[in-house]
Amino acid sequence: MRSDRLIHTFSIVACDPQTGEIGVAVASKFLAVGSIVPWAKANVGAVATQSWANTGFGPDGLKLLAEGKTARETLELLLEGDEDRDYRQVGIVDRHGNAAAFTGKKCHDYAFHHIGEGFTCQGNLLAGPEVLDAMAISFQYAKGDLADRLLAALIAGDEAGGDKRGKQGAALYVVKEKGAYDGHIDRYVDLRVDDHSSPTYELKRLLNLHRLYMGETDPSKLRPIEGEVLVELVGHLTRFDFLKADSEFTSYDETVKKALQDYCAVENFDTRWREDGQIDEEILAFMRTK
Repeated sequence: MRSDRLIHTFSIVACDPQTGEIGVAVASKFLAVGSIVPWAKANVGAVATQSWANTGFGPDGLKLLAEGKTARETLELLLEGDEDRDYRQVGIVDRHGNAAAFTGKKCHDYAFHHIGEGFTCQGNLLAGPEVLDAMAISFQYAKGDLADRLLAALIAGDEAGGDKRGKQGAALYVVKEKGAYDGHIDRYVDLRVDDHSSPTYELKRLLNLHRLYMGETDPSKLRPIEGEVLVELVGHLTRFDFLKADSEFTSYDETVKKALQDYCAVENFDTRWREDGQIDEEILAFMRTK
């Protein structure tokens, strides 16, 4: 008897050889689908394992890719020793952008995959072939980095019908070397929606927050803390009780600087905090919404 979980879903696995980003996006009417389907490692590749998901395909696939196997060679070796291969669905990319996919003949209809340059989309128990078509087209024409493009493809597949049973979970997982906020690990974007009525759009909201809190400052959005910017900043910091209401500030002195630093610590703007007398416009924009 198989001990694996039946995971009807649709996903996209992709690599951007120019940036080194590799990732997986997945959605399904399945609780916490992101805990099972997506696997990725920087400078190695990514795997999506679904349908009667053999979760061993994740770590085993990454191990084979790390040894230098191509996506196609890795897929063949994974399926070779699997007695239940006809129930499996797998998508793989290697670090060079080669993609491979497999849809077992016993996966539930509609089930298939679409392999493109640097990516593969796959799904089972889908509303129809239009789901994969929409994902592939959206991925190829979407703007932004790999996370943006993966999410655009996932939303396009959802809007084309997605999992015909409905919606519940979604996930976005992108890795790149030293891509974490502290630069020590490769987990660049790791977002999950475990149980939601509109998981792909909730994932989009979370990605926007990820950009806000983890993203790097755009130099064009730096503002010297003086004049109107200083007045606005002092007003916000006073409103949030980081400065005393009965005080006047005509320059960006140590008191205002300490208040802004404290505010950034509370609101998790560590990556946007600066020592040079300038403020990231994203911080001011966030303050205006509160």
